Amino acid sequence: MPFDLGDTVRLAADSTDPGGTLTNATGVALSITLPDGTTASPAVTNPPAQAGKYSVDYVTAQAGRHLVRWVFTGPASAYTDVFDVREAAPPLIMSLADARKHVNATLTTNDEELRSWVEATSKAVEFFVGPVARRTVTETHDRACARVLALRQTPAIALTTVAAVLTGGTSYAVADLDLDGETGIVRRKDGGLLYGPLRVTYSVGRAIIPANVSHAGRIILQHLWKTQGGGVGRPAPGGMDDYAVTEPIVGLGFAIPNRALELLQNDRLPPGVT
Repeated sequence: MPFDLGDTVRLAADSTDPGGTLTNATGVALSITLPDGTTASPAVTNPPAQAGKYSVDYVTAQAGRHLVRWVFTGPASAYTDVFDVREAAPPLIMSLADARKHVNATLTTNDEELRSWVEATSKAVEFFVGPVARRTVTETHDRACARVLALRQTPAIALTTVAAVLTGGTSYAVADLDLDGETGIVRRKDGGLLYGPLRVTYSVGRAIIPANVSHAGRIILQHLWKTQGGGVGRPAPGGMDDYAVTEPIVGLGFAIPNRALELLQNDRLPPGVT
């Protein structure tokens, strides 16, 4: 399961001899390749408290995939692993409390797994209706000049900056621009041309999430949770019920129940729009 940004991750690895017996190493090095490509090398206590059992607590500072590499010498062995860190504000369409209530999860021990399914559910809903959770987007538009600029994600809430990409290019004050949030069309208020390439930063999402969208999200979450199987407080095996899927969806397979699709129908994006 991914960690939250700022979480402490306990990294652990065993040092063993060629026969598989836990053995303290003469030397040990730990390196963590961060999402931006830089490397961290936390100090490792040697010898460890328990023979051959090494661990380091690492405080996360970047969102994304982290590559972990342990190298032991005397005896020589190595271990590679990965862990993921969520962004500070992941685009979630429902709270953990709401999700827990909807799937009747009475035990908090499964909260991290449930949170991951909420993330997957949010992605699935936005696949059909565009951004729901509010967040900031930055994208580059390369057209040399045009009457309008079409943002790639809708609904758009507000422009933040519209800046020239090239030195000497023209940037625009957002107060001088008109944004149609539903279509993502940006125009100059004076009717002039927009000269690119431009890097546009803007916010997307919905200030108020329609009931049909939020309920569709709950149905999708219930469906995904049930397919996991489990015991008390855990997902139960799914079947042909109100959450059934009778035909695959391009890009999502059998992940979306028909009832959820019906609820999302009036808010679905036109073909080819993301």
